[in-house]
Amino acid sequence: MKSPTTYHEDLLDQLKDSEFAREYLNAALTDEDHRVFLLALRDVAQAHGMSRLAASTRVSREHFYRMLSKSGNPQWDTLRKVIDRFRFRLTID
Repeated sequence: MKSPTTYHEDLLDQLKDSEFAREYLNAALTDEDHRVFLLALRDVAQAHGMSRLAASTRVSREHFYRMLSKSGNPQWDTLRKVIDRFRFRLTID
């Protein structure tokens, strides 16, 4: 019998879908607290493999994890590398 999955495991599985991940990040951008977006981006990164993304963006694994932590404060160029890796764009409506 398969063990039950947690909410977070289900979320990470759904975030592997690009369209779902895009909508998830868009929803996070609507929150007044910028940390909500960073935590959402961390969820998307976890779904796609944090270590692999760190390597592909040429950001050290330690910095990558710290940047997307609850107290993270990434620089724009680093944040942009991560967003570009997913082939997403930030737009203003």
